[in-house]
Amino acid sequence: MNITICVAQTKAAPWEEGFRALLPEAHVSTWKPGDPQADHAIVWSPPQAFLDEQPGLKAMFNIGAGVDAIMKLRLPPQTLVVRLDDAGMSVQMAEYVCHAVIRHFREFDGYEADIAAGQWSYRKPRSRADWPVGVMGMGVLGERVARALHVFEFPVHGWSRTPKAVEGVVCHAGIDRFDTFLSSCRVLVNLLPLTPDTENILNRKSLARLQAGGYVINVARGAHLVEDDLIHLLDSGHLSGATLDVFRTEPLPADHPFWQHPKVTVTPHTSARTLRDESIAQIAGKIVALSRGEPIAGVVHRDRGY
Repeated sequence: MNITICVAQTKAAPWEEGFRALLPEAHVSTWKPGDPQADHAIVWSPPQAFLDEQPGLKAMFNIGAGVDAIMKLRLPPQTLVVRLDDAGMSVQMAEYVCHAVIRHFREFDGYEADIAAGQWSYRKPRSRADWPVGVMGMGVLGERVARALHVFEFPVHGWSRTPKAVEGVVCHAGIDRFDTFLSSCRVLVNLLPLTPDTENILNRKSLARLQAGGYVINVARGAHLVEDDLIHLLDSGHLSGATLDVFRTEPLPADHPFWQHPKVTVTPHTSARTLRDESIAQIAGKIVALSRGEPIAGVVHRDRGY
């Protein structure tokens, strides 16, 4: 079995070592142009040249949950595209989102500003019943986030393409329920996959449907958000703030208005990082299962893009 690694912007050597340790019978190497055909590939943002040279790949494993960059390429027709199911990312995402929701709900952001100005302040406690949280995208990460928010006793709504059932969460499904879902929420968390259908889904029309004083948390992809529309709704007062971890251009340009906007909290695409050891173990297990003819989780449906 030949396994090739093609990972942009990250060191390939630790991935090689990890797969050699778990799959000692396999030949593992980092791809170079002109290399022989491999059976499986471990990738992150591979170039088109890589796919053109590897038309016989049985499976291509992306070392992240989002596969939108891969789906824009010309893919070998028989190659399975496989995303990570979790590999330690869902608990990180739940931490991040709960922190962002609680920071705003408890007005810790306001306290931080007062303290920086040398002011000793007090704010009246808010009721959680007045701060329903909506989670867009109820896959592995979204469900974990929704469950975590429920633990903190926020009313939680979920929206997905197909029906879901999650204890403690009011689940909405399909485009017919989208407006109802939005109007049920004061805080909106985006965890959708990026597809042609979801690009620009966070726009003036959709965000205006949130309850007054709404708050937006985007931890999916920058292209989900129409940035000027968000700024308009923040400046108009309909939205009270936003926490953004993903952007159309990354790193975020130094002159971008998000850096200085008083209602926007920026983080550098760090809400849920790939954990290498957990990812290697998961992918190695899937490679073994495929070699046995067994089904695996995480196979991307090309028609849906996730």
